[in-house]
Amino acid sequence: MSTERGAGPVPMVSPQPFFRSRWVPTPAHVRELGTDAGLPAGFRAAGVAAGLKASGDPDVGMLVCDVQEPVSAARFTATGTPAAPVLVSRERCRLGALRVVLANAGCANAATGRRGLDDAAKTQGAAAAATGVDPSEVVLASTGAISHFLPVDAVVKGILQARSRLHQRGDAEFQRAIQTTDAFEKRANLEVELPSGPVRLSAQCKGAGMISPRFATMLCFLQTDAALAAETADLLLGVCVKRSFDRASVDGQLSTNDTAVLMCSGSSGVTVAPESEDELRLGEALDALLRQLAIMMVADGEGAGRIARVAVRGGCPESVEVAARAVANSPLVKAALHGGDPNWGRIVQAVGGALGGGGSGHPPLAVDVTIEGINVCSEGAAIPFDEQALAQVVQRDEVEYEVGLSGEGAETEVFFSDLSHEYVTINADYTT
Repeated sequence: MSTERGAGPVPMVSPQPFFRSRWVPTPAHVRELGTDAGLPAGFRAAGVAAGLKASGDPDVGMLVCDVQEPVSAARFTATGTPAAPVLVSRERCRLGALRVVLANAGCANAATGRRGLDDAAKTQGAAAAATGVDPSEVVLASTGAISHFLPVDAVVKGILQARSRLHQRGDAEFQRAIQTTDAFEKRANLEVELPSGPVRLSAQCKGAGMISPRFATMLCFLQTDAALAAETADLLLGVCVKRSFDRASVDGQLSTNDTAVLMCSGSSGVTVAPESEDELRLGEALDALLRQLAIMMVADGEGAGRIARVAVRGGCPESVEVAARAVANSPLVKAALHGGDPNWGRIVQAVGGALGGGGSGHPPLAVDVTIEGINVCSEGAAIPFDEQALAQVVQRDEVEYEVGLSGEGAETEVFFSDLSHEYVTINADYTT
């Protein structure tokens, strides 16, 4: 995972409004409250500087749900080399009844073996003792350089400092404590109007590099004061993650530490019943929130200048997924995106290379390509189009590619960033 940029602290600027991408319309029943609105009822947070970041910025964060029986859900990285905090959280936590998040930046505690597991367990126990909960109710999350051992004493010191600073408006410092190479914060406070009454929904998220379409190098913490059944919370988080973080790519690299946690305090008094209109409306709000966060991570992709959405239709579910990821992760496509180069042939090449089938006895793939509404390729062959118009639309901050394959019924999308000189610089000097 990523650590802080070597140039020192990066100024945190939160773009406004939160829902600003054309690919994520604001749901009619959702109102932005601004980043100074504080957390939903039943939650407190804090972030402190414990010395894990060389910059001296906050690096240990705690988020606490004050109700006795909250409901929660969690998702973690799909990698075969998960970090110690992920392993400990999976194996030791009651993931449906979490009360505390302990997060740190500056050290991923990944690829650290038995010692890493022991260190994670020690900090879990310290956070539990500090907040008066069972260790199984404390979920862990770490971000930073892989292979470094966690400085347990510093984290424990941070836990004790954070305990005394927990506050309903502590989400801003908590946000700062989880960031690494992020150039801006990814945080939101929303009000969601449900048929049964209004509820709050908040999020704190980090992620900029080592982002893959199967999940993103990210930590994301979500809170609501709605009352949900554990099964409902798990369903909503799972579905929304698949439509957001699973659809984001900066560099196609799957992280060791990805963690997303939804916590529900129920303090609003509004109960969201399964298969109700309330569940549908809350799901729509959560979906929009996570999709905007995913796009923000792509836009913040280390050194990113432009972002794109590739939508692939036709074929079968497997072929559209393979084609979309091939385009999103192609260095040639990403470099063309960065330069505003209308070289759509790279899209055809990426799809063909991923799907194959052009050998002896097999006809070429009948690929259609459209860029920002301009059809440039039909059934694998160039067609007349307005080249000047194409050259202009690829200069936009957000560029949309559409790819059509033979057949009907399957469809997918991936959001991705360009490949810039700065990305290479950041990652070439990553640990030095």
